[in-house]
Amino acid sequence: MRRILIVFLVLAFVLIGVALVLPSLISDTVLRERAERAASEALGREVVLAGDIGLRLLPRAEITARDARVANAEGFSAEPFAQMNELRLAVQLGPLLSRNVVIDEFVLVDPVIRLESRGAANNWTLGAPSDGAAPATGSEEGFLRRPGALPFEASFGDVRIENGTVLYTADGQDRRIEGLDVALSMTSVDAPIAIEGAFDADGFPMRFEAGLGSLRGFFEGAETPVTIELVGALADISFDGRFLESETLDFSGRADIALPLRPLGRYLGADLPEGEVFRTFTARAAVAGAPGVLRLDGAQVRLDDLEAAGDLVLRHDRVRPLITGALRTPMLDVTPYIPADSAAGSSGNEGVSEWSDERIDFSPLRTIDADLDIAAARFKARDIEARDIDIDLTLQNGRLTADMSRFSLYEGAGRVLARLDASRDTPSFALDARIDALDALPFLEAAAGFDRLRGIGAVNLDLTANGASPAAIMQSLSGEGAFSFADGALVGVNLAQVIRTVQQAVETGSLPSGFADSAETDFTALTGTVAIRNGVAQNPDLSMLSPLLRVQGQGAVNLAEQRIDYRLTPRAVSSITGQGGDLNLQGLAVPVRLQGGFNDVSVSIDFEQVARDLLRARAGDLIGGDVGRALGEGRSLEEAAGDALLNALGGNRNEEETAEDQNPAQRLLRGLLDRRRERPSEEPQQDGEGEGGGGG
Repeated sequence: MRRILIVFLVLAFVLIGVALVLPSLISDTVLRERAERAASEALGREVVLAGDIGLRLLPRAEITARDARVANAEGFSAEPFAQMNELRLAVQLGPLLSRNVVIDEFVLVDPVIRLESRGAANNWTLGAPSDGAAPATGSEEGFLRRPGALPFEASFGDVRIENGTVLYTADGQDRRIEGLDVALSMTSVDAPIAIEGAFDADGFPMRFEAGLGSLRGFFEGAETPVTIELVGALADISFDGRFLESETLDFSGRADIALPLRPLGRYLGADLPEGEVFRTFTARAAVAGAPGVLRLDGAQVRLDDLEAAGDLVLRHDRVRPLITGALRTPMLDVTPYIPADSAAGSSGNEGVSEWSDERIDFSPLRTIDADLDIAAARFKARDIEARDIDIDLTLQNGRLTADMSRFSLYEGAGRVLARLDASRDTPSFALDARIDALDALPFLEAAAGFDRLRGIGAVNLDLTANGASPAAIMQSLSGEGAFSFADGALVGVNLAQVIRTVQQAVETGSLPSGFADSAETDFTALTGTVAIRNGVAQNPDLSMLSPLLRVQGQGAVNLAEQRIDYRLTPRAVSSITGQGGDLNLQGLAVPVRLQGGFNDVSVSIDFEQVARDLLRARAGDLIGGDVGRALGEGRSLEEAAGDALLNALGGNRNEEETAEDQNPAQRLLRGLLDRRRERPSEEPQQDGEGEGGGGG
């Protein structure tokens, strides 16, 4: 026994002596070459130790390397994938004999890691052989948790990263993390781990804390508790849950998320507009996930003042994250997110504001994709309100589509399909709307401040536009439309009263009575079509029917310049007695012209035409009989007399009647009348006649 003890003691002293002397016998060149070769084979990348390198074996194994570099993957930038000013590693030798790794110190000083992604390829998948052969099996699957992954015991003392930098580039977008400081505390691979640190993300300070149930459980795929807290200028996120038993990083738990959107947008490369919109986003939900996927079940989410509940899925393994799911909200008020339509420095007058030339920033739509089903008990866009609305919203690469297939809009229903393409510098817009049973008065009052039409009807619109400002959008607005209303009224004018008092208005040169806020003109039907080109809406065929009147309208509304030029012509179709009761005005037309800017529309009457029609009506009353009635209906004197003569001869003006059915006198008179009608309407002036000359 004593001999054996002496042998072991001598052997121990020899090993200690070798450990003390060996570092001095190995040259720096040999040590560097062997360390570089071993590291390169392990990582599948060329490793270069360009600076000083040191090795000590007692009282513990210590390795120091300065200016260490790991080459980038083939096809990526020429700069190193990773580099650091200094690496320090100290390991206790005694525990290694029993497969127990005790790391007293592991420090990375000023490390720089460059992460690059190009489509489906990236530069951070390590392990490929340095000779360019295919990656090892399973390397494409990313990190896998497997039983037996940590077949040793280990503990960590001083494990730190000092002043680290992480650079991330993906499809032209750059992210930068600087000042990364990380400290890890772990007494064994089976004990809980605590990690804390801080970093600066493009000027936004952040700090974090994390806890893990055990390192062995995590690496070997066992269920492992985990907590995460990330706090700072870009986010306030907490998670309390566990990694599930799985090969991949599947997890579940509960999360609280609060995101200050404006700073986060700047960090992601999108400057969100200032004001009371895009301030904060918060969410509380049961969370579950796997690599590239995050699920929020029973989520309570809030965007600024908008609240909703539902289930969401976030897929973040893409260039643009994708959000899918369904949300329900009691109130969806998008008014704050609609660009202002008043120009800066406007006169401030009351009424309709000028369209703004200020550019609308739609760039946030290019930072994320979405496919959401949104249901709202109430919906509001400025003064327009709807109820029980379903919106199928999709967003892909800046192209937004909102399909409203179910809604109640001022008692009306139908479908509205709106599209916005913000994928280019100049966005484009499209609107396809079909609404039936719409209550016109409250809708038009809310949509355009127009309170002069009452009735129930249908509206169809098919519009397109493009432009980066409200003014440019309105200048390019084009499309088609149609409307049809029944059993309503024009508010603000009594057209029958206008006709009754027009004779006195002709004599005085003033507007006839009948124009007043309390006046109305009832109708049984009001129809028309609209053609819009470059911001100018043309309506050639307005038609309004009522028991006393027929009204025709035609004209243009310049939506871009906010001007109107419109002619409205009511005609009496029933017996209407003029003021004084001495003239039947049936057939009389009173052309009303609306002209001017939206805030200063003037109303005028074509008194010259009215005077001619009044004279004709007076002549009809004086002549009486068929000729008088024909004159009162607006027919010329020769037409009225010719028709009367034909009737007296036993004929008529039925166009389908053939010449063989008429007697000789009828055929002769018909020929004379037809030749008279075929004469040019404008004849050469007689000698001595000038413009406006001639007697009657």
